[in-house]
Amino acid sequence: MNVTIQPGPRQGRVRIPASKSQAHRLLICAALGEGETELLCGGLSADIRATIDCLKALGAGIRQEGERLWVKPIRTAPRSCQLPCGESGSTLRFLLPQAGALGTEAVFHRQGRLPQRPLRPLDEELRSHGMGLWEEGEALYATGRLRSGDYTLPGNVSSQFISGLLMALPRLPGDSRLTVTGTLESAGYVAMTEDALAESGIRWQRTGQVWSIPGGQRFHLPRLCRVEGDWSNAAFFLCAGAVSWRGITVEGLSLRSSQGDQAVLRLLRRFGAEVTEREGAVTVRNGMLRGITVDAGPIPDLIPALSVVAAAAVGDTRIENARRLRDKESDRLEGTAALIRDLGGSARVEGDTLLIRGRGGLRGGNASVLGDHRLAMAAAIAACICRESVTVDDSRCVEKSYPGFWEDLRQLKGEKL
Repeated sequence: MNVTIQPGPRQGRVRIPASKSQAHRLLICAALGEGETELLCGGLSADIRATIDCLKALGAGIRQEGERLWVKPIRTAPRSCQLPCGESGSTLRFLLPQAGALGTEAVFHRQGRLPQRPLRPLDEELRSHGMGLWEEGEALYATGRLRSGDYTLPGNVSSQFISGLLMALPRLPGDSRLTVTGTLESAGYVAMTEDALAESGIRWQRTGQVWSIPGGQRFHLPRLCRVEGDWSNAAFFLCAGAVSWRGITVEGLSLRSSQGDQAVLRLLRRFGAEVTEREGAVTVRNGMLRGITVDAGPIPDLIPALSVVAAAAVGDTRIENARRLRDKESDRLEGTAALIRDLGGSARVEGDTLLIRGRGGLRGGNASVLGDHRLAMAAAIAACICRESVTVDDSRCVEKSYPGFWEDLRQLKGEKL
């Protein structure tokens, strides 16, 4: 379904939904626990629902009332099960090691681009430690029981591989060691996993990029847990605030969060925006925006939103180390460049670098978002710097991470210039 956004900056307040990344982790820790856990989790997205459905299929009891989720842990995993992952990479990569730890025969059903997104070398490590894995079309079959031992993964493919193992290895009978080689990109997401494990009472010792994990542990989350606000989704409205003279305030955020995408505040300040923080809320206003250089390695999900700010700035912005954007719900590197060009801007890709020549604004027009939720939200906030309206060709794709995005955008008022 198409949606058209009128041009011009916005002002107002938005309460951001719960963090998709933290919700995945807490749901899994709760399902692996000893007693019932209540999670306060506002704004369930399609990806979170995929994890809920898969955990139910693995034997967890989960019920929802409004923004509250009650999770009863897995007592006995089924001998076999069907796991509907949808398009959620987190669901697949987190739960694949869990299926092995539980010893269940699982069929992971994947949609969209998920069958094309990388699983190597996680799949190789799982095979070498007792699991059988094979693909038939969109289905991924997993059998066997995961064994404890020494695991090695590179740090520059997906932090989700690392997080999935960190949540599975404590439950194995023997001790394990996980070594991450090379640069650990998206380290903030691994820190989020460590936070969830610590809150669950799980013990480990970390030396550099080596985790030593005792086996035979049980998860014990507190009876009540609150999922903090989502910095990745908040970034779109924070970036929209960077081109608004009155500004936009985003509520529901933790300034003590481990979410790596909190880096959006530092980057917006570097662009020249005015950023005001207070616990629970952040306000961003326009400033003298200038092009900067950005390392995309730690914060790939921020790049579509930041690219809009780059187009609104004066001068060139270089977004380097962006190769992992090619393995998202679309080739998000080429897709972001095409989006800026479709709306009248100047952007090109050179290798793993996105180059944007800021001209202080965009024209507007039709935006093809490739079914990618982050490209759709970036196109919507791009209307804030356009002279003409912007039409997004697949508005429903935002349900993957932020079902209430269009309503929250509509609540913001147009700002007269």
